[in-house]
Amino acid sequence: MGRVVRGGVGGRSPLTLTILAWAVLTLVAPANAQEAIVIATDRDDDDADGVPDGEQAVVAASPELYSLAAVRATAGPKAAAAGSKFTLRGDAVRVLVDGKPVLGPTFSQGARRLELQATHAGRAELDIFGRTVHVGAIEVHALDGPGNEVDLTRSHASLQRTPPDRLPDDPFTKSADPDAIRFFVVGIAEDLPPTLTILSVGPSGAAVDSVSGIPLGEVPCPPPKAAAASKGMMTCASTHPIRAVADDIDRNHPMVQGRSIKAELGGALVVATPHGDKLQMIRVGGPRLSAIGPIVRYRARLRVLMVRATPHGAPPMGGDVAGAIKVAQSEVRRANALWGACGISFGPPEELDAQVVDPPRSHLLAFGDGHGLPATGGVVRFRVDGRDVTAKLTLGMRPAQAARVVGAAVASAGFIVRQSDNLPIAAGAYGSADVLVRRRDGTLAALEPPVSGTLSNDPTMTATIGQVDLEDGLQHFGDIDAIAGTVEERTLIKAFDDGDPGTIEVFMVPSFAGGGRIGESFISADGGAIRNAVIEDRAGVRADRASFALSHELGHVLLDEPGHPDDFGLDTPTRLMDADAANSSAYGPRRLLVEECVRAIRQSGPASSVPLFSSWPLAPIGKER
Repeated sequence: MGRVVRGGVGGRSPLTLTILAWAVLTLVAPANAQEAIVIATDRDDDDADGVPDGEQAVVAASPELYSLAAVRATAGPKAAAAGSKFTLRGDAVRVLVDGKPVLGPTFSQGARRLELQATHAGRAELDIFGRTVHVGAIEVHALDGPGNEVDLTRSHASLQRTPPDRLPDDPFTKSADPDAIRFFVVGIAEDLPPTLTILSVGPSGAAVDSVSGIPLGEVPCPPPKAAAASKGMMTCASTHPIRAVADDIDRNHPMVQGRSIKAELGGALVVATPHGDKLQMIRVGGPRLSAIGPIVRYRARLRVLMVRATPHGAPPMGGDVAGAIKVAQSEVRRANALWGACGISFGPPEELDAQVVDPPRSHLLAFGDGHGLPATGGVVRFRVDGRDVTAKLTLGMRPAQAARVVGAAVASAGFIVRQSDNLPIAAGAYGSADVLVRRRDGTLAALEPPVSGTLSNDPTMTATIGQVDLEDGLQHFGDIDAIAGTVEERTLIKAFDDGDPGTIEVFMVPSFAGGGRIGESFISADGGAIRNAVIEDRAGVRADRASFALSHELGHVLLDEPGHPDDFGLDTPTRLMDADAANSSAYGPRRLLVEECVRAIRQSGPASSVPLFSSWPLAPIGKER
C-alpha cells in the first residue's frame, strides 16, 4: 500500500509518504478490482451529544465514514451478481447500513447509506459488490503537556493562557504548556499521512484558520500499542504542541509560528490529511483543569449604548450609526477572544444588543453629593418639565431622607419618581441620594433650576441637578468617590437602567474629562447603586490590542474585583488585569490565569447571587443557536 521514507527532524523521525504512495491511499475509490483506502477511527463527537460517534447505536453521516456508494457504482454488473452479501476479514473496521452496525454477512438492498467505520488501528479487507476493499485504519489522539489523553469527545482544546515560549528539547513527547495539545496518530507505518493539517472552524462552521505541513515525529507507542509496535506491526507519531490562540499577534510570533492556530470558543480544531480530508476533531473550550473542574463554555449578556456628544449629533466613534455598531462589535469580538481562555463568551458579535443614543436630559436631582452632610434646614426649589416643585428640608435630615421628601413632592405633581441611594464615599459622612424623575409615559422628565433664586438654600445639604455634557468629556470618578461615581456618571448610567441585574451595560462615550483615562467599571462588590456597568471612550477603542480596555473593564465586573494584581503584588504586564500595561505584542496585557477563570465563575456564574452569565452547551458545528 505504500512505503515510509524516514529522515531526521527535531531529534525524531518525521513520517513521510512518497507522492506515489499517498496517491494510492486517497479516499477516492479507484476503478480497479481492488480498492485501497485509509480511514480514521471515529472517536470525536460531531453531533455534540457527549457520546463518541464510534460508540453510538446509530451513527450520523460524517467525513470519517467511508461511503461504499462509489464502489457499488463502479462495480456495474458485478454489483448485481454479488447481491447484498459481503465478507469482512479483520476487526479494524465495521460495516454500517443506514448508520447501524451490520452483524451478519448481508445487508438490505434498499439501504440508503452503506459505509465503513474504523474501530481501531490496523488493517481489514472487505469483499463486496464483486470487489475487494483493502482498508488501513489509523487512530488520532490528543495529548496534553505531560502526555495524558485528552478525550476528543468528553474534553476539549483550551485557548492559550500563557505567552509564547520555546519548545522543549523533545517536543514530540512532552511539553510544559498547560493548554497546548499534541495530536498523536497510531497505525501501520504505510497508512500514516506524511504530515497533518489542522483546520480551525468557528461554532457556525465558518473557517477561522489553518496550519498545514505539520510534521509528525515517531514516538514510542503507549500500552497496549507498544507490544504491536515492538513487532513492527504498529507505528506511533506525534506533532509538536499545537497552541489554540486568540489572534494573529499570538499566532505569528516567531517563537511559535507554525504550531499556533487561531481558534474560537465553541468552535473546533479539525485534524486533517494534507489534502484536507477530516480525520478527527476536538472542540474548543475553557481550561481543562481548574479548582472547579473542566470549564467548557459560558455566555454573558451585554447591552452596548454608544452615547453621542450632543443630541442628534454624530456617534462617539465610527462616523455613522452603522460604523459605530461595527466598532462595538469589533470591541466585543476582541473581548470574546481573550475571555474565551476562561470559557466565557459575550455572544456572537453580529447578535450584539448595541444602539447609538443621545445623552440623557437632566432627569436626576442629587442630594448630599460630596461630603454627605445632614441638612441644617432650608428649602429646595426647582422645575420639572416647567412645573415648579418646592420641598422643605429640616434640621438633621440625611441625604436619603431629603430625597424621599423631595421625591414625594415631585410625585404629587404627577410624575413617576424613583429614589436611588448611594454608599458614602471615602470622605463622606453619609451617602448621597438621587431622585430620578420620569413622565407617566416612561420618558425622562427635564429638571431645571427655579426661574429665580437658588436650587437649595440649605447651607450644608448640597442639591445638584445632574447634567450629561460630553462635549468637555465625561467627569469620571477618582479613588475617593469610585464607590458612587460622579453626578454626571450617575445621570448617564441611571437613565438607561433596564432593571435587569443580569445584563452588563457598556457605555461608549467620546472621551473622559481631563485625559489619562480610557475605561471605568462599576462592580457589585462595592455595594453601590450602580453595578455591572462599564464605560469606555474613544481612546480606549484606539488603544486596541495594546490595552484591551473593554476586556479589562469587563474583567473587573466578572471578577467582582476593583483592584489589579500589580497594585500590591508582582507586576506582570502580560496579564489582562494589569493596571498600567500597554503593549500590543504577544507579551502585552492579554493573559488570564486559571485562578481568575475560577473566580469569575464563582463570582458571576450560574451559582452566584446575581448571575451575569450562564452555561452555554456546545451545539453541533454549524448548528449554533
